[in-house]
Amino acid sequence: MRKFETGKGYITVWALLGIWSVSVLTSLPGLAVSPISEELATIFPKASELDIQMLTTLPSLLIIPFILLTGFISEKVGYIRLLEVGLWLFLLSGALYFICDSITQLIAVSALLGVGAGVIVPLSTALISKFFAGDERTRQYGYISAITNIALVVATAVTGWLADIHWRLPFVVYLLPIFSIMLLPAIRRDSVAVEKVPESAPGVASDSGYIKYGRLFKYMLYYLLITYLVMAVSIDLPFLLGKLGHDSAVTGLVTAIFFLAMMAPGLFINRILALLKGNVLWVSLLLIAFGLLDVSLNGSLAFILIGCIVAGFGYGMAQPYIYDVTASLASPGKVTTALALVMTMNYVAIVVSPFGIELLQRLVGVEGEASPFLLNSMVGFVALVPVLMHRIFVKR
Repeated sequence: MRKFETGKGYITVWALLGIWSVSVLTSLPGLAVSPISEELATIFPKASELDIQMLTTLPSLLIIPFILLTGFISEKVGYIRLLEVGLWLFLLSGALYFICDSITQLIAVSALLGVGAGVIVPLSTALISKFFAGDERTRQYGYISAITNIALVVATAVTGWLADIHWRLPFVVYLLPIFSIMLLPAIRRDSVAVEKVPESAPGVASDSGYIKYGRLFKYMLYYLLITYLVMAVSIDLPFLLGKLGHDSAVTGLVTAIFFLAMMAPGLFINRILALLKGNVLWVSLLLIAFGLLDVSLNGSLAFILIGCIVAGFGYGMAQPYIYDVTASLASPGKVTTALALVMTMNYVAIVVSPFGIELLQRLVGVEGEASPFLLNSMVGFVALVPVLMHRIFVKR
């Protein structure tokens, strides 16, 4: 059986596929509801607009506390056992969606989905730090960033197609944990060999139980910022393209290309890091700001597409880099906790973005479908100043 170098030894192809499959699941919560939200209002006529919105937002809201809880519990409980619990909760919620016959039941199952996803999300990145070290760890963080984004594109297309057949069929994507569960024995088996690696081995930090919170907090703020900025594409792009006379098919295509641009840097993240030599954060932020500015200032579909590609590429560079640095800011026993704190920022940004954009519009007095892109671009350019100053005066 073919094995892959990890920086700590070797891992089987089945364990590697298992780790990748867990990463796929992190992009799925709330996805199945989007293509059927209007149909649900007809199927459940007594359901309010808030009820239907909760099917999408509740998983993200519950993911936040359970990411943090999992991070701290992982210091006491084995991460493989926690992962197994999260996978079964996720799978159970996916199965229950097919027997729900009221909006209240669907909301309850969505809450269960959020709990399961909240357990899985920090472990999906922690698995990389557990199994890999050095350049191999950096490369794998790039791969899972790419896998997550391509999974989002594919799953969005599949759920939209399934929704046209029957409203329940999009929920089939929540049954994907079955593959991770099947591959879990391989992950568990290979983890035994990895855990035998001496703490003094090259690329493996000693486990003295530390997290460098000062530096970690800066990366948390940065991750919150860039995720907030690019959320304008997910939230407001359909309105902008609709105003310009483009239908939902064009919106879907541009959004898919945006996520593909986010995926691309992950495939060769080590080369990017070698080229930029420590300048990843400010270059990524600059690309995001320029991309959003391009989207806001030109009504041409070609320029909007270019702007989305530039912004997506900038975000795709920063994401795996942040995960990799975070793993280096904690001892092995605290890595999951550190990653949980950082990944929480992603979901906080998702939840607060609509309110933040609306608040900025009111404060500045700017309206229109292009204004969220312009305002977020300006926020990006302003934030670029402290990021550059920090780069100049403080070594990473």
